[in-house]
Amino acid sequence: MSAPSLRGRLRWLIILVMIAVLLPLAVLSFRRTLREVNELSDGRLAQSARTLEVIVEQNGPDALRGRQGGNRLVPIEAPPAQAIRKHGHTFESEVGFQVFDASGRLILATTNLAALPPPQPGDGEYRDIRAGGYRWRLFTLSDKSDGVVIRTGERYDSRHDILRALWFDHALPLLIGLPLLGLLVGWAVKRGLRPLESLTRALGSRALGSREPIVLEQTPRELQPVLDALNGQLQRLADALEREHRFSADVAHELRTPLASIMLNIESATATRDPAEAGASLAGAQHNVAALARRVEQLLALARLESGMASEQRRSIDLVGVAIDVIEELTPVIAESGAELGFSHDEGPMLVRGHEAALAALLRNLVENAMRHVPAGGQVQLSLAKGESATTIDVSDDGPGIPRERRAAVFARFHRESGSRGDGYGLGLSIVQRAAELHGATIDLLDSPFGHGLRVHVVLPHDA
Repeated sequence: MSAPSLRGRLRWLIILVMIAVLLPLAVLSFRRTLREVNELSDGRLAQSARTLEVIVEQNGPDALRGRQGGNRLVPIEAPPAQAIRKHGHTFESEVGFQVFDASGRLILATTNLAALPPPQPGDGEYRDIRAGGYRWRLFTLSDKSDGVVIRTGERYDSRHDILRALWFDHALPLLIGLPLLGLLVGWAVKRGLRPLESLTRALGSRALGSREPIVLEQTPRELQPVLDALNGQLQRLADALEREHRFSADVAHELRTPLASIMLNIESATATRDPAEAGASLAGAQHNVAALARRVEQLLALARLESGMASEQRRSIDLVGVAIDVIEELTPVIAESGAELGFSHDEGPMLVRGHEAALAALLRNLVENAMRHVPAGGQVQLSLAKGESATTIDVSDDGPGIPRERRAAVFARFHRESGSRGDGYGLGLSIVQRAAELHGATIDLLDSPFGHGLRVHVVLPHDA
């Protein structure tokens, strides 16, 4: 079963809300109008009775006997057969009156009410009765001065006609208006959702990996946060895809040569019968495996940094402790290089807020890169200093250094200077640069204080 569309949901919700509001209002309006119509009709009966009372008092019953209409006025002496007489369907047949004297004798009446019995002492001013096959609404007026009782009546037929008109007037707008409102609401919802259709078309026509933000003309305020979040997500997705493609290319490029060397060494060891030659081949394979492991570790470190380590929560880190751990880890490398490593720092712990893995990768690659570029017997100095607004890291060496015009290029991935020693892979400074970016730090390549060589100066701001 397919899910309902947003347009259909909005249309039906709006229609249901209108029905929930309009129907109770229509019922309340009808009931109020019905009450007012009944009050008006009862008032008309009372007014008719008082008008008759004035006429009877001034002129006597004979003043009404000569009037003819839809109902003939009859005195008490009229034959019973002539008491109820109709002349077609007129409004006059739906109203009538009776006049009784002080003794309760009917002295004057319309034909349609002539047969009604006189009022009883317990009757109220208004009452409902059935007479002649119809239901009547009666009003009784007693004149205490002369004892005359006047009773006026109205058939409920006339009121029912008014009720039917009211039902028609109240129901017709709903019967006609609701379907029309449904069509108009559907059109309005479709027009209101046009920005979503534009967004759908923009997403459908977007090229894979595009970094261009999606821009809509006259973007509604409600849709702008969604559009901003979507553009941010697309940007992060493009970055992630680029990192994945770059990492895949790095792995394919960097692991091909050491794997081939390992395979050649193993094949040589298995093909020869000379134990010395086989041992030399296996030793070469072992050396290549160690180099491969170090290269994989560097690739993974770079991938972790580029995968968004900055999204993790930063915490307070003792930079001196991280530096000591890095130096202990690089002890075999330092011993193999034949260079001397010096370490200096300010007194006490040096706390910075950041990511420990990223800072360790930064220090490790700076020291290892310096060791690779100094000759045997050279020196490398790691210095940490804490200022009021930033902490600085300096790694200096007395190697050949890098000419100033080529210093900007050394941060490129897989870049290697021609004078470097060892089997570096050109990833060290790229890792350093990424770790610095995660902490809002700056990196400068300066002249070494040893007179020749290179000094890498990193500034970690405290408020980053």
